[in-house]
Amino acid sequence: MLDRSIGEFSRFVVIALGCTIFGFATDHWLLALVLGLGVYLAWILWQQSRFNRWLANGRRGPAPTVFGIWGEISDDFYRLQRRHRREKQKLHAMLRRVQDSTGALREGIVALEDGGNLAWWNPAAGELLGLQPRDAGQPLVNFVRDPGFVSYMYRLDQGARGPLTLPAPGNDARILQLEVTRFGQDEALVIVRDVTRLHNLEQMRRDFVANVSHELRTPLTVIAGYLETLEGSGQAPQAWQRPLTQMREQTARMTTLVNDLLLLARLETSERDSGRERVVVGELMERVAREARSFSGAHHQITVECDRDTTITGDATELHSAFANLVLNAVKYSPAGGPIQLRWWVDGKGGHFAVKDSGIGIDPIHIPRLTERFYRVDAGRSRDSGGTGLGLAIVKHVLLRHSAEMTVDSTPGRGSTFTLHFPPQKLGSTTAA
Repeated sequence: MLDRSIGEFSRFVVIALGCTIFGFATDHWLLALVLGLGVYLAWILWQQSRFNRWLANGRRGPAPTVFGIWGEISDDFYRLQRRHRREKQKLHAMLRRVQDSTGALREGIVALEDGGNLAWWNPAAGELLGLQPRDAGQPLVNFVRDPGFVSYMYRLDQGARGPLTLPAPGNDARILQLEVTRFGQDEALVIVRDVTRLHNLEQMRRDFVANVSHELRTPLTVIAGYLETLEGSGQAPQAWQRPLTQMREQTARMTTLVNDLLLLARLETSERDSGRERVVVGELMERVAREARSFSGAHHQITVECDRDTTITGDATELHSAFANLVLNAVKYSPAGGPIQLRWWVDGKGGHFAVKDSGIGIDPIHIPRLTERFYRVDAGRSRDSGGTGLGLAIVKHVLLRHSAEMTVDSTPGRGSTFTLHFPPQKLGSTTAA
């Protein structure tokens, strides 16, 4: 820019000197100087006017090309304009590729701005949510009116995560899974998936398990009744005693398995957070400890430590089932005479119930799968102790219904510690119970 200014100043000096010399030659040097400088100024203003008109017309076409400083400025603008057009074409091409790729996806993608207003969506999202082009700029909650989704969006602002499953707007037969990811200052991306088939298959599985388990209860009850009658009558041959005992044990095990399956089916199909009872933790722990001592036959040292007695808001039966499953598992897998510790404490993160045993421990590779149905670390030992393989699965579902979670700390040969973590909003004082 400095070189251009020097060049323009040099032209100005040359014109002024030329006019002055011409003026001295004609004895009208002042008039010649004024006329020369006036023509130079008019030429500068004319160039500026052309440049202004080009800018006012939206910079259409090439910039006006003239010599001098305005010509150089016009050339610079023209080069910038061409570079801008090339970058704009690249951005348009990239945008078209993104739109084409997202348009080919089966999952719906919705871009939100301004706190939840529709900015853009692909065809799959439009079909799944019933969106039209005229809906741009409106809040997404105007079209997904499910109260659970509105609550989900609010919880997301508070830091909650995870997908939400709900019926499609205007079509309850279609089940959608929505997951919101926030980015930037006030923007979000919504992924919409059609999970109708998976939902129907899962529902069929639940119904099948529940129906089969329910139908098995009657024949098991009849079989158990006849076995008890035969054993109590004293008329059965001596050779039948061992088979009858095994039949009774397996019938009892089958009955326990059916009851656990029915409990799991109920936990899966009923509403979450349905329980509103205030369960006193200290009383629940003492009750579970008494049951464990009776089950153990006084062969284990079971201690209870409750740092601060509180209450948990939820379903008393479900909480008892979760606590009891952990404690009875500790009894089953701990050697005779081994200590088992039940502990409850409260801190800033909520309430925590831990069961520490002195059993065989668990290899870390098994821990992620412990809550799967019928998954056994040691199948033979579990069956010998009367386990069904559903205890920790029941615990997992109870915790889901109480917004809680479980952690496992175990070392092979050194025992295990199972800890249930309840959020602060589930806790209360015993004085309010």
